[in-house]
Amino acid sequence: MPELPEVETTRRGIEPAVRGQVIRSILVREPRLRWRVPRELPEEAAGQRLRELRRRAKYLLFDLERGTMILHLGMSGSLRLMPCSIAPALHDHVDIVLDSGLCVRFNDPRRFGSLLWTTEDPLQHPLLRSLAPEPLSKEFNGAYLARAAAGRSVAIKQLIMNGQIVVGVGNIYASEALFRAGINPRRSAKRIKRGEFDALVKSIKAVLRSAIRAGGTTLREVSERTDDTISFTASQDSVTFDRSGRAQNAAAVSFAITPSGDYDTHTIQPHQQRCVKLDPSGRPRSTEGVCT
Repeated sequence: MPELPEVETTRRGIEPAVRGQVIRSILVREPRLRWRVPRELPEEAAGQRLRELRRRAKYLLFDLERGTMILHLGMSGSLRLMPCSIAPALHDHVDIVLDSGLCVRFNDPRRFGSLLWTTEDPLQHPLLRSLAPEPLSKEFNGAYLARAAAGRSVAIKQLIMNGQIVVGVGNIYASEALFRAGINPRRSAKRIKRGEFDALVKSIKAVLRSAIRAGGTTLREVSERTDDTISFTASQDSVTFDRSGRAQNAAAVSFAITPSGDYDTHTIQPHQQRCVKLDPSGRPRSTEGVCT
C-alpha cells in the first residue's frame, strides 16, 4: 500500500510538469473505483488551469481554477506522467490529459483508489476535514503526542499508527522510528515518559524525511505466507531483502503480521546472522543467530 512518503514522492515527481498546465480532457476508462468517479468531473475539469498540486495525508489535491480533484492511490494505485500517445495498459483507469501533450495516468489494479471532485474547500471535504495533524508539521510534537497518549493502554506502536492521532505513519515507519527512539513497540502508550515522546516524534520525522529523500518504501513482494503469518520484503533502503532473505543494505527490518494484530520487528545487518531486538524494557539487545 502506498504510504505517505510514496504519495509525497509522487507529488514532487509530477508537480513541476503539471503546475500551470491547462487540462485538455479527463479520460475515464473505468469509473468504478472505491467510489464511482463523478460523472460531471470530465466536463467540469476540462479547460481549467491546474494551479497547484498539494498533499493532505495520503490524498493528492489537484487544485484547479474552479474546483479540486481529490485523488487517493488506495492499496495498489500509482500515477505516471507520460506522453498521451502511449497506449493504455491494463488497469490504466483514468488519464488527466494536459495541453502539453503529456498525461497523468492513474493505474489501480485493485480499484481501491478514488478520484473525486469538489468545488468547495477540499480540506473541508468529509474525507479530509477530520484528519489528524501531519507528522512533519509543527503541530505534531512531543507535547501533542503525550496528551494524545494520556490514559491510553494501547501499545505505543498502535497509537502512532492511528490515523486519528497522526496521519501517514505506517507499519514500516512506525517500527523504524520506535527502534531509533529505543522504545519497545508493545509498551503501553500511557506509560511512555514525556522525554520519550519528544524522542519518538523526532525519530518519526527523521524516518519519514529520510524515506521521502529515498523515494519512499513500496511493497515489492510477498515472500512467505502461512495460515497465521505474512512476511514480506520492501524496496526502500532501510528495509530491503533479496529472494533468499539476505539483507542488501546497511540495515534492514522485517515484519511478521499475526492474526492477533501484533507486530514482530527485527533489525539486522547485511549478510550477517546477527539479530538486534528490544528487550521488555525497551532497550536494544543483540543476539546471535538467524532472525525468526
